[in-house]
Amino acid sequence: MKTLGIVFSNLHDKDVGELTAVRSMASVPFGGRYRLIDFALSNMVNSGITKVGIITKTNYQSLMDHVGNGKHWDLSRKNGGLIMLPPYGAGDSSLYQSRMGAIKNIMPFIRHSDEEYVVMSDCDNVCNIDLAAIVQAHIDNHADITIVTRKKQLVNKKPRTIVETDETGRVIKVINSDKETGNRIVFANIFVMNRKFLLNLLENSNDLHYNSFSHDVLVRGAKEYRVFSYMIEGYFANIDSLSNYYKHSLELLNKTIRDELFYRDGANIYTKVRDSAPCKIMSSGTVSNSLVADGCVIEGEVRNSILFRGVKIAKGAKITNSIVFQDVVIGRNSSLNCVIADKLVNILDGRTLSGHETHPYFIAKNAVI
Repeated sequence: MKTLGIVFSNLHDKDVGELTAVRSMASVPFGGRYRLIDFALSNMVNSGITKVGIITKTNYQSLMDHVGNGKHWDLSRKNGGLIMLPPYGAGDSSLYQSRMGAIKNIMPFIRHSDEEYVVMSDCDNVCNIDLAAIVQAHIDNHADITIVTRKKQLVNKKPRTIVETDETGRVIKVINSDKETGNRIVFANIFVMNRKFLLNLLENSNDLHYNSFSHDVLVRGAKEYRVFSYMIEGYFANIDSLSNYYKHSLELLNKTIRDELFYRDGANIYTKVRDSAPCKIMSSGTVSNSLVADGCVIEGEVRNSILFRGVKIAKGAKITNSIVFQDVVIGRNSSLNCVIADKLVNILDGRTLSGHETHPYFIAKNAVI
């Protein structure tokens, strides 16, 4: 089955504004050496999708640097491969504000593709799933739209797209609400559509008054179109706040979760490979229950933390329950607890910084503390 992949790189930037001030959601670092887009790209490549378009909007320089020509995901190809889709449209048009607007901006790309099906994924999901099985279910059900769903325990804080299905898995009702609580079936921001059906939907969206995919296509179209739910199980993390980013990052210290996410049935998660020196732990340094990337130099103490590439921790420094991004320097006798330090932060000697598990202390890129 010929399938086109589309990745939305910017849709959820506002959810983690601290991390996306200088980058897109897609290029937010995760797990010591990965970026969030690695999961969407790897899921597609592992499922046999060899043509993937990445819709960008703003702050996508670091994303372009990370994905390059796609060779690290085997997407450097003469036919298909990885295609960056910067914002474009009519001269008087503004940047898109919704998923529907983002897809309408790339209509020429979709129109000139010849794949029969389209898989679309956001970058706020951390998961390792078989998209080929979802596409096959879409075909078997003769569906117009298949949405990936999961069960989630809700609290009435954030708006969610909640799905109700019949015994065959066909969606009979969709609601968008921030009032629902309890164990519900929610849209996981991954979906499959027939390419021709998608084009027809986009071309007639103005006449149909479709401005939002979830509010209009799903909510209004649940009874009109053949919409099916594909329920996924296993590890799934939704990065919709800084506290959730912190929580799900530190979950990787659990080997069971780590293995399920990165090595599911031989389906690995791929990322940009860099040739760096191995991590160096000096005689005064100790590391316990942590993920440490290459190029780090540790003279202090690291516990229950994640260190990205090139972090330098001086003698006497203590890092606990923290996430330290690339090339951060932490001075002598400094103490960090429940901290997220963005790239190139310089923490001077003798500093004490602490947050809480539900409200980590964030340090912006290039800051000197």
